[in-house]
Amino acid sequence: MRRGMTFVDMAMGVLLGLLLALPWLGLAQELPWGVTALCVLSGFQLRLADRRWDRRGGALDWISHVRMAPARLLLWGAAVIIALIARRPQDAQAIAFAALLSELLVYPACTVLLGRMTRGAAVILLVALIVVQGIATHDGIRYSLAFLTGVATCMTWLRGPDGEGRTSGLALVGFALSIFMPVMAPPLLTIAVPAASACAMLALATMSTLRRRPVPWRTEGGDGARLRRGWPPLPSRPA
Repeated sequence: MRRGMTFVDMAMGVLLGLLLALPWLGLAQELPWGVTALCVLSGFQLRLADRRWDRRGGALDWISHVRMAPARLLLWGAAVIIALIARRPQDAQAIAFAALLSELLVYPACTVLLGRMTRGAAVILLVALIVVQGIATHDGIRYSLAFLTGVATCMTWLRGPDGEGRTSGLALVGFALSIFMPVMAPPLLTIAVPAASACAMLALATMSTLRRRPVPWRTEGGDGARLRRGWPPLPSRPA
């Protein structure tokens, strides 16, 4: 399902590297914003990998999801370790709380609704989640909302046409507006970070699936050999 998601995978590595570098650069106070972006990316990748059509139903579906959670919790564990290195134990506790809440409760409970969601509903949910993060006061709740923001972002992308360049352009415009938003109004930083992360994920995922220009069919004889039309049929004998 994730074949060809080169830009999304690269974004994960770059983001983890930046988070690890923050304590060494003396910017540990910026760690919560990096964790917010990491939560958005984690939710996007989880929904991208979990595109099952058939559900077991009932508790079996929840149990099967929980059994796959330990492998996904490694990313959250890395964020907790980075927070401890930065000497921010409160952030480490908030990340651990958000990981358990999102992976073991919130996402398994939402899988049935997500499978039936249209693109319009996904966009409305995405905007609502970003706005709610602006008024959330608990860091763990805000990280969980950022995780669901990534899930809604992936649903918006999955419900759209494959490789649509217009979506990538609109996402880049939204990313630029989100960057300048806290410059004009600093209190909007809590909204700008998840909005910029969601727009970046949409742009990277769309660019990963852009259609290439069709290449003419060629035979095995070389670059110069092309499929040619045969000789025209001979005219039939007059009756």
